[in-house]
Amino acid sequence: MLRLYLSNYTSAKKADYFGILASGLCLLHCFATPFVFIVRSCSAACCSESPTWWKTIDYLFIIISLIAVKQVFKTSQNKLLKSGFAVSWIALLILILNENFAMFSIFKHAVFIPAFSLILLHVYNIRLCKCEKNCC
Repeated sequence: MLRLYLSNYTSAKKADYFGILASGLCLLHCFATPFVFIVRSCSAACCSESPTWWKTIDYLFIIISLIAVKQVFKTSQNKLLKSGFAVSWIALLILILNENFAMFSIFKHAVFIPAFSLILLHVYNIRLCKCEKNCC
């Protein structure tokens, strides 16, 4: 049934919905992180750093968002839109790497900017792509 539902959308729209979901889950992960560690630090006052499995989720979201962005690159003809996706994805990658390796000093919540921009670009691409065939 889900396959039938998804077959009604073009592959471009599927990639955008997939990208919105991945970016939204990434934002949820980023929003939840401080609360998870506040609760954890209150219960066990030993470790203030996030566990490895939690940091691994960041990279999972980067890989998933790369797949969605790659699909948009295949289906979109708008060069400005492609540039926006590339810049946003690279910025997200750099900021996540920076959070883990502390390469440079930047405000802690900067990662939300490229994540929100990826969501907005996917929403814009859905609205831009109005055709019923896979020609967008």
